[in-house]
Amino acid sequence: MNTTILRKSVLGIAGLAFAGGLAAGPLNHHTTTDTGTGTVDARPVAAVQADKTAAVDTAKLIPHGVQGTQSRIGLDAEQTANAKAIIAATKKTGLDERAAVISIGTALQESKLQNLGHLGDRNDHDSLGLFQQRPSSGWGSPEQITDPEYATTAFLKGLRQVDGWQDMPLTDAAQTVQVSAYPDAYAQWEQQAADLVAQHWNS
Repeated sequence: MNTTILRKSVLGIAGLAFAGGLAAGPLNHHTTTDTGTGTVDARPVAAVQADKTAAVDTAKLIPHGVQGTQSRIGLDAEQTANAKAIIAATKKTGLDERAAVISIGTALQESKLQNLGHLGDRNDHDSLGLFQQRPSSGWGSPEQITDPEYATTAFLKGLRQVDGWQDMPLTDAAQTVQVSAYPDAYAQWEQQAADLVAQHWNS
């Protein structure tokens, strides 16, 4: 099937109307935390953060177990910030941790969580950004798809059009949206993606 037609049909149904502006603030370095119940948690911030991480439902992250050998890369500050941006955009759309795992796993395969510009001779057609989306396939302008929030929202709009994505293995859900020449390659990043979501979902 023609990749451009498939992507345009998925995105045409979803409708691409996005708002800009990713909200990401610095970590709270105070030693007390408002619990929202009128009391203050006086434990060290590290203990509070550990509780927040523990609150992530890990059963939602990898409901089918990982498939195949898993890969893992070290992340620099920019790559970590991009993972956090994907999580923030996922939460903003109202989707859950599993959607964030699928999104981060997809971006790990497509760009290693690097917001890639045009790579010249090494470029796959006009693919750009975290998800290697193509302006010519209807994903948006180069400026839009190199914006992490927009790119994630575009990916998630496509994902939402996939019937039963919540119950699919990561690689199947990702492939249905991305239409990659390497459909099984997404599977190798599921554990690292889940670890990143567990670490940053509530941070």
